[in-house]
Amino acid sequence: MRKIRIGVIGVGLIGKTHLNNYSKIEGADVVAVCDINEQEARNVAEHFNVPNVYTDFRELLKRDDIDAVDVCLHNNFHAPITIAALEAGKHVYCEKPIAGTYYDGKKMLDVAKECGKLLHIQLATLYLKETKAAKILIDGGKLGKIYHARSTGFRRRGRPFVDGYGTKAFTRKETATGGALIDMGVYHIAQMLYLLDTPIPKRISGKVYQEMEMDPARRDESGFNVEELALGFVKFENGLTLDIMEAWSVHLGGMEGSSIMGSTGGIRLSPFQGGPQPNAFSFHSTVCDMDFDSTVDLDAANYRWSTLGKNADAYDSSQHHWIAALQEKVELLPTAEIALQTMLISEGIYLSDQRGEEVSVEELEVQSQSTSVTV
Repeated sequence: MRKIRIGVIGVGLIGKTHLNNYSKIEGADVVAVCDINEQEARNVAEHFNVPNVYTDFRELLKRDDIDAVDVCLHNNFHAPITIAALEAGKHVYCEKPIAGTYYDGKKMLDVAKECGKLLHIQLATLYLKETKAAKILIDGGKLGKIYHARSTGFRRRGRPFVDGYGTKAFTRKETATGGALIDMGVYHIAQMLYLLDTPIPKRISGKVYQEMEMDPARRDESGFNVEELALGFVKFENGLTLDIMEAWSVHLGGMEGSSIMGSTGGIRLSPFQGGPQPNAFSFHSTVCDMDFDSTVDLDAANYRWSTLGKNADAYDSSQHHWIAALQEKVELLPTAEIALQTMLISEGIYLSDQRGEEVSVEELEVQSQSTSVTV
């Protein structure tokens, strides 16, 4: 099995998570890390037995023994670092979202194609057992004609920094572009787009809110200027529709999971309440004039898939899939395209909120601008 030699840029919370995941994947060999905080980079390198440490990502990119770069930085740093890595001849794995705007994300994807390199975006929900089950049912024709889907995510009070978890960088437009929609919504919208075979959006409407109380000192320190709740509605080319509700913070006791509705069947996924909730996947259908609400033992099903399926371990996680694709064991899922579509929808919700009206994808594509940070 060919070893894939990797350089990780950014060793904060996400970078450490990626490094820990790589340590458990056969075939992944992290040979260098980079962070502007040299001492932290050295501490992390020592902990994960990484031999080379950099404070300038450009120096890391000069190495000719690195196959791929993993970008673990805040949203508006994704595009410049990713593009530099692609142009340096590296494949790139980038943390979600693809970038701060559709404009920047499209440029990343265009450069990847021009350079003939793979671009993979971290979309963890695509590898969940329930996503696999839903995909099997859809591909098996059990839903019939799909006409509507719902994307949801819920936290009771889970705003970064002001509610205790995470850093101030999540709460400022200059580093994150947006709040709940960009941070959490990307996972659930992307999951729906993947299951719906990435339909093409035409018109988008939405509204975002920041209404709940927060600690005044934390508000001032964080510069909190993003949304805590996002709502959206998307019309696609084929008549399909999608509604969206994503909450960092809301006075509710919970929220139903995402769902997909078809002419002969429907699927409900587990509610995301601070994290995926187990054993809530269900399939709904009518058989012999009887309405069935069906559940499944996903653990048993996943065991069979993992045991009997060819290269099934390539879909255990986003990073497993990335390494397997670089080893040419499987074809890379179109995560960059899905993530770019997700960003287009998110940006459409923001623009619709600003204007107070529905917006078209054509005007979004023209008006989207770069929010990349100069590096």
